[in-house]
Amino acid sequence: MAALETSEAATAPSEVAGGVLSRPYRALSVGIVSVVLVIAFEATAVGTAMPVAARDLDGVSLYAFAFSGYFTTSLFGMVLAGQWSDRDGPLASLTAGIAAFAAGLLLSGTAASMWVFILGRAVQGLGGGLVIVALYVVVGRVYPERLRPSIMAAFAAGWVVPSVVGPLAAGAVTEHLGWRWVFVGIPVLVVFPLALALPQIRRRTSGGAGEAVPAPLDRRRIRLALGISLGAGLLQYAAQDLEWLSLVPAAAGAALLVPAVLGLLPRGTYRAARGLPSVVLLRGVAAGSFIAAESFVPLMLVTQRGLSPTLAGFSLAAGGGTWALGSYVQARPRVEPYRDRLMFLGMVLVAAAIATAPSVLIHAVPVWIVAVAWAFGCFGMGLVIASTSVLLLHLSASEEAGANSAALQISDGLSNVLLLAVGGAAFAALGGGTVTDAATSASGSHPAAFAAVFLPMAGVALVGAWVTTRLRER
Repeated sequence: MAALETSEAATAPSEVAGGVLSRPYRALSVGIVSVVLVIAFEATAVGTAMPVAARDLDGVSLYAFAFSGYFTTSLFGMVLAGQWSDRDGPLASLTAGIAAFAAGLLLSGTAASMWVFILGRAVQGLGGGLVIVALYVVVGRVYPERLRPSIMAAFAAGWVVPSVVGPLAAGAVTEHLGWRWVFVGIPVLVVFPLALALPQIRRRTSGGAGEAVPAPLDRRRIRLALGISLGAGLLQYAAQDLEWLSLVPAAAGAALLVPAVLGLLPRGTYRAARGLPSVVLLRGVAAGSFIAAESFVPLMLVTQRGLSPTLAGFSLAAGGGTWALGSYVQARPRVEPYRDRLMFLGMVLVAAAIATAPSVLIHAVPVWIVAVAWAFGCFGMGLVIASTSVLLLHLSASEEAGANSAALQISDGLSNVLLLAVGGAAFAALGGGTVTDAATSASGSHPAAFAAVFLPMAGVALVGAWVTTRLRER
């Protein structure tokens, strides 16, 4: 913390007195929030188009892989971005990440098979991993500690408009022009964030973390990052093909994954040691359980209740606003003494939302129940996700911000991959991969396939509620 205190003490008085939209920070804040806005629009739009894309490419059985392929390669991108940003500043990582993000969208949008589609998602994930860690480093280097909750709340607010507009726009485009246009049209949106954010980042964050001679990249961490990505990918592949031969890639994946996780995450993360390790663990538990469940919501509504892609995607739209509201609440100075209790409440709301969603498998239950439940779940996520980011930066010295931010995002992405693999395996084992439209939903095994995804994820979220009791050192 000494480095952070020294940095803040040297900050100009005008910067100390202002907020994130005061003159010294305005252009940078608008620029990096615009980057988040593009990522948010992509996530909500792609989630709406994904069920149609999977059916069109005969890849419903690989549906979970289309999501986890993104997270698998993002793990490598996160570690690389942490090393790159601590050494040279976040500018290069952010630029390369946005370029890869756009290239992956174009590849998926022009894919002729499900595996090429997944490859595009993987390229996109590499870019996403580079971008998200670079943004965290920008926040850690430029903004004083008192403004970090506010900029994290602004990141969450960047999801509000895409959460409403994204499903409607993507659903309309999917139904009238085709799902491919959802993917190939989004890269145009990266131009404005690049033009606005990059000059400010170049001016304010160039160079390493105060080092006269930048340290070389840690090759061991890069190798571990490659191992964690390959291991997660092998486990996901094994989970999609439930045969005895699948034990071979599963064992290879575990052999790569376990030592990589132990080497890249803070010591004691797996046992919820107090302080930074529990912050990192909570991020993974919260994000993984929620994303693994949310990925199957549109598919469940389209195949089980006969909703159009537009309506299925729109059922999640209110979540963007409540997520931003939760993030806004955690940013208020008066709630700082109660942050741990708010995070506990957030995880309870997440668990309740996930457990409520599969109730729509009973046709007497109105489908709007999902929208209401997800709104409360997203409020809980807003409390938790922004708070983990604030706590991580509070516990990190300036020169460690990149590596620790990478660890936080690795926990996030790895949990997404592993829990999607578990959920996808349960979904496929109970016949979920054979669901193609609402007419086939009469089979009793199909609703069970969805329930086998949601209910275990609700249990994982409850574990996260316990982890919130271990965020502070005694």
